Amino acid sequence: MSQNKQEWGTRLGVILAVSGSAVGLGNFLRFPGQAAQHGGGAFMIPYFCALLLLGIPIGWAEWTMGRYGGRKGFHSAPAIMGVVGRGAVARYLGIIGVLIPLAVYFYYVFIEGWCLAYAWEYAKAIFGTPALGIDSQAAIEAQSAKSAEFFASFTGRAQDGVMLGGTIVESVVFWAIVFVLNVWFVFRGLSKGIEKFCTWAMPSMAVCALIVLGYVLTLEPDPATPERTVTAGLGYMWNPDWNALRDPGAWLAAAGQIFFSLSVGFGVIINYASYMKRKDDLVLSGLTASSTNELFEVGFGGMITLTSAFIFLGATGTAAAVATGSFGLGFTTLPVVFANMPAGQWIGMVWFFMLFLAAITSSLSMLQPAVAFVEEALGTSRAKATGLITGIALIGSLWVIWFSKDLAALATIDDWVGTFLIVVLAAVQVICFGWVFGMDRGMREAHEGAHLRIPGFIRFVIKYIAPLYLLIAIGMFCKNNLGNWIEAARANPVQRNTLILIGLVIVFLAVLTHIGTKRWRAAGLDVDGERPPQD
Repeated sequence: MSQNKQEWGTRLGVILAVSGSAVGLGNFLRFPGQAAQHGGGAFMIPYFCALLLLGIPIGWAEWTMGRYGGRKGFHSAPAIMGVVGRGAVARYLGIIGVLIPLAVYFYYVFIEGWCLAYAWEYAKAIFGTPALGIDSQAAIEAQSAKSAEFFASFTGRAQDGVMLGGTIVESVVFWAIVFVLNVWFVFRGLSKGIEKFCTWAMPSMAVCALIVLGYVLTLEPDPATPERTVTAGLGYMWNPDWNALRDPGAWLAAAGQIFFSLSVGFGVIINYASYMKRKDDLVLSGLTASSTNELFEVGFGGMITLTSAFIFLGATGTAAAVATGSFGLGFTTLPVVFANMPAGQWIGMVWFFMLFLAAITSSLSMLQPAVAFVEEALGTSRAKATGLITGIALIGSLWVIWFSKDLAALATIDDWVGTFLIVVLAAVQVICFGWVFGMDRGMREAHEGAHLRIPGFIRFVIKYIAPLYLLIAIGMFCKNNLGNWIEAARANPVQRNTLILIGLVIVFLAVLTHIGTKRWRAAGLDVDGERPPQD
């Protein structure tokens, strides 16, 4: 349907690209905080249950739906969901699969700029003044205050418009750099752009992580606090608080982390898988991508972040850092840790450069589904589709940067789109796959070219357990949070106007879906999944 046929160059390339979309800031910042807040080692029990019963099975369903839709000639979530869900309802619900990555990109690319800027600050500090102006000889409280002050100023949290008014600040410069990099790689296409970059970035990220992890595991405790050892730091993450298992919040948090981390329900996998060939092993590819993500999340993210924080801040200081959220842990607490760490400026540079690589491999995957959708709906070239999506992304990202006070616009998009709608899309996808497309048909499609068969119990999980869990989660959210969120949006003009912006994007995507449906029917394509694909 598009003028330029896209495809992956190698099977390894698609695995690394999907792994890159999953491996992001959530692995290195969000996961350690979730683990520490919900019982340490005890959190790993519901975490791995969610991985095995929700993340991997729903991921396999997305891989299968994507490749099947690709055989039908489609590469966008609305078109593929229309085929799998057999009708207009599923097709228009598939719009969420384009909205989520595009809207999350609005703010994610800004955070990505922070990572590169912090890496630059540490690189300069190696040959100059202390990084971020933190005096390594000052008390921990003074260091923490300086780090928080730098971050607040750097992100414009004090006032709306401060980032773009008068002198352009450093964070905006680095945002512009990474924004252009993202557009360039996406414009170059799957194999020449995204795949080529990810085949370099993922191994580089692993090397950076291994350097930092190896350094952290060999740290010696301060003689003044001999109890803060590496072993004790690892125990802070892995030793279970069994009482935490009684808390339903720990189980919900574990499932939420799995969805966030694996990009399940994000609209990316279904697009990436649509470019796979019929005999490509999607079962092994999906499992490999999930395993790679877990290596970075559990093996690197948790062990580096929590262990290093414990060694220098202790259990109390680490708990206080975790309580401030991902941004507080990553951009205000860890700089204090690096300031007290031997060769900390070098490690800080490597760490934040690794975060930048994790962020950009994820953000590339956020633009690709939207570009593919425009190509498909309008029958236009990749260059024109990239230009249109770049314009929308630029408006949305500048919106986030302008309304920077208390990061209100960023938080609104993250709550409504990056948290709630992910669960909604996952529910739509798994219901369409298990109940409309059919499990027998779905398993046959998944096993085409597969060297590894999906275990039989996964059929029951996809058809019954996953939909029930997701519908309960949506119901609990609506009961406990939806009313408060709506009231907050009514009271806060920034939140309200941000939701209006998101609504306008939805309307735009719905219009494109309507135009695309007419084009696809006129071209004789099976938009409602009534005929098996002909190969």
